Amino acid sequence: MSAVRSTIVVPLRPASVCAKCQQRSISVCNSIPDEDLHRLAAIATTAAIPVGHGIIEEGEKADHFYNITAGTARLFKSMPDGRRQIIGFAGPGTFLGLAVSDSFGFGAEALEPMRVCRFSRVGLGRLMEDFAVIEQRLLQVASTELVLAHEHMLLLGRKTARERLASFLLARGAMSSSCTMAPAFSQHRIVALPMARSDIADYLGLTIETVSRTLTRLKADRLIALPDAHSVDLLDPARLKVIADGDF
Repeated sequence: MSAVRSTIVVPLRPASVCAKCQQRSISVCNSIPDEDLHRLAAIATTAAIPVGHGIIEEGEKADHFYNITAGTARLFKSMPDGRRQIIGFAGPGTFLGLAVSDSFGFGAEALEPMRVCRFSRVGLGRLMEDFAVIEQRLLQVASTELVLAHEHMLLLGRKTARERLASFLLARGAMSSSCTMAPAFSQHRIVALPMARSDIADYLGLTIETVSRTLTRLKADRLIALPDAHSVDLLDPARLKVIADGDF
């Protein structure tokens, strides 16, 4: 399904809403002091994105940045023949839209009902003139994305199906507690999987059958539990980490 631009009114955000945002502490917005939030709010709007609707359309002019405050997006690149490759998933706290050119090099659409804050690229540029820490934070975000891209290249090029699934589940588990660099954790936790098995397969370079079979084996080994189709309980993250690192 191609991304479809949703036509949703995006009212201005008052500074008081920015101050109370639950994602502020893990997003670029945290770079702005409380007393200056009104300046951030002046260049921000909000949007509710229904399932399947587009946030970013690949190739469109990169006039805005987007900060996810609720829900999960599927990121993808399109091929000339119409096929698509899923290149990632983004959740609350993720800052989307960093572009090295005047147009977006990827598309993003909602996997579940989402809310985003939209920032004018020009307006944010002007704000950075007074708050250099914003630019520093954006560089940190870009650097993190580069590291994750390198890790995904390793995953696709060298890891087995079992290692790929373990790596993916651990990354999702880390995102559930923080949207910065994935922290280490040892206790089991239930992780949301709003994407379809076909999306996971596409992202990991596997078939749907291989994904389903590997999840079943991880469940049989009591490494995970599958409460329903859209969640997984990581019963033994430490053992999953060993598998993900290829040390088993």
